[in-house]
Amino acid sequence: MVHIRPGTLRDLPRLVEIYNHYILHTPVTFDLEPVTIEQRRPWFDQFADQGRHRLLVADEGHGALGYACTHQFRVKAAYDTTVETTVYCAPEATGCGTGSALYTALFLAVAHEDIHRLVAGITLPNAASVALHQRFGFAPVGVFHAVGRKLGRYWDVGWYERAL
Repeated sequence: MVHIRPGTLRDLPRLVEIYNHYILHTPVTFDLEPVTIEQRRPWFDQFADQGRHRLLVADEGHGALGYACTHQFRVKAAYDTTVETTVYCAPEATGCGTGSALYTALFLAVAHEDIHRLVAGITLPNAASVALHQRFGFAPVGVFHAVGRKLGRYWDVGWYERAL
């Protein structure tokens, strides 16, 4: 049974482990080198139990299986009511509903916050992530072509949005 709850500092080592898997083995993040817990701490510190920027963790009782968050889209104040969404699942938790459970809980958690738009950038191709986002009402708005070089090639990023 997976329990979705707010992320805590105790989760950070496991969240870094999950994220580093994607850095090392996939193009879904454009980071190229694994991150340390200390390097990831400022990322973690942006989240709160209230407000626009939230971090939720899927936990089966033996540690995090994945996480989803809403975070700042751009630093200029006029963008404040737009947040970017992110979801990562441990390799053993992909394809079994963990991402959907995280997004369901995350969007409920921020439903009454001062958020007008949710956006997501997806490295393409990534049929599973595109399907997840479309299932939650995200629509494609454009593609930045060949904007990231990783694993010996250039990757496109598709941008998706939805109203909250």
